[in-house]
Amino acid sequence: MTSPGIPQEQPSATPQFVRGMGLFSATAMVMGSMIGSGIFIVSADMSRTLGSPALLIAAWLVTAALTVIGALSYGELAAMMPRAGGQYVYMREALGPLWGFLYGWTLFLVIQTGTIAAVGVAFGKFLGVFFPSVSAGNWLWHIGHVSAIPIGPMVLGNMDIGLNTANLAAIAIITLLTLLNTFGVKLGSSVQNVFTSAKVLALMAVVLVGVLAHNAVAIALNFGAGWQNFWAGSGWHTLHAVQVGVGGPTAYVGLLTVVAVVQVGSLFSSDAWNNVTFTAGEIENPRRNLPLSLAIGVGVVSLLYIACNFVYLSVLPMAGSATATTIAGRGIQFAAQDRVATAVMESAFGGIGAKLMAGAILISTFGCVNGMLLAGARVYYAMSRDGLFFQGVGKLSERGGVPVNSLWVQWAWTCLLCLSGSYGQLLDYVIFAALGFYLLTIVGLFVLRRTQPDAARPYRAFGYPVLPAVYIAMAAWICVVLLRYKPQYTWPGLILVLLGVPVYLVWQRMGTAAEVQDS
Repeated sequence: MTSPGIPQEQPSATPQFVRGMGLFSATAMVMGSMIGSGIFIVSADMSRTLGSPALLIAAWLVTAALTVIGALSYGELAAMMPRAGGQYVYMREALGPLWGFLYGWTLFLVIQTGTIAAVGVAFGKFLGVFFPSVSAGNWLWHIGHVSAIPIGPMVLGNMDIGLNTANLAAIAIITLLTLLNTFGVKLGSSVQNVFTSAKVLALMAVVLVGVLAHNAVAIALNFGAGWQNFWAGSGWHTLHAVQVGVGGPTAYVGLLTVVAVVQVGSLFSSDAWNNVTFTAGEIENPRRNLPLSLAIGVGVVSLLYIACNFVYLSVLPMAGSATATTIAGRGIQFAAQDRVATAVMESAFGGIGAKLMAGAILISTFGCVNGMLLAGARVYYAMSRDGLFFQGVGKLSERGGVPVNSLWVQWAWTCLLCLSGSYGQLLDYVIFAALGFYLLTIVGLFVLRRTQPDAARPYRAFGYPVLPAVYIAMAAWICVVLLRYKPQYTWPGLILVLLGVPVYLVWQRMGTAAEVQDS
């Protein structure tokens, strides 16, 4: 094994990564990884908490600002260190191998694999629109139900374990796409290009619906004369009800706090934009194409997300009732199963609109799973090369220069999460940790400017040091708010991260023992 924290170069005789991804493919990966099913559903929950059209848009603007500033800052790190592993490498180099490992550990345990599982099962659920037998309630092998376990403000458990037709569909596409990615990055990126193009077209179609099929009643309710209804409930002195924890007391908070609280949903929908950095070893001219792909991809998707929310407000009333029997009566807040985009399309085109939206989400989730499978495997490969993961994972295939073992290890854990039914809770727990790692990586940008002032920087972060500092301040505020008002999401995430410390010590000891044995 190799020493932790020291970048390792492969001997020339061994298989090498193939640089088969150009600017278009890299940008497609950024956009494809970001566009999952979140944008189509999370606005319902956000609107129930916010209660104001202006605050709903403000929350998405905050997410867009964070994501764009983060991407512009990561561009410097990506151009400076265009190696497989991306964010893992940046944290290792800036903050030390322990921090790099904790990121990689959490990524493997939950962030990447949990997201793939969740998106895969979402694929299965929307497939049920066309094939009703595909359902989370159609069990092929029901092992059992884990009862809810209240622990302070948290509730663990409360999940079914086994194989149903929805998670079977998820496992099927995860297996298919893992297999396709073993044949080389060119095939994997080609699949990504096709499905990302389709996803962007689907989002643009939703925006077009808002232009052509807007609802005068919804516009009057959500905007009103002079936009007075739009701004209602968004004043600085307006208080908003937020439940603390699960079943906890209700707190009344101000504008800045409530917008931070709902970032759990919008940040999750905009996550995974950093996945392109994991594949830096396979991108052509990475010092140029990585920063460009981050800026273009994140910028375009952020604009589309904001446009989609304006579309929701132009077609459906924001306020609604959970007991209403019509689409308009339920509004955005209580859209059936929180599927706001589906409700918009159904309102505009009837039953065929719902099917069109379901088809668009199937395309979206398929492409998202492919991008995340392709990217995640490169991180575990880099960890293995540092002696911090299973040794066999740090090998490339001779034919395609692909980390095949890493792909299949990722596949195995992801499929287990699908069967366990735990992926949803794990994702809730880890969004706080993911934001924390983004924050630490931006801190690493400042550290590297000080510790490696003479390193080649083909691209320098736009707006440095002001914009990266703004990112750190905004992300830190959101973290503090979530710790206070959403402990059911934050403390379990912290525990998952901290569990990686003893694991790191074990891997480090194993690596040291192997070096002594080899000497």
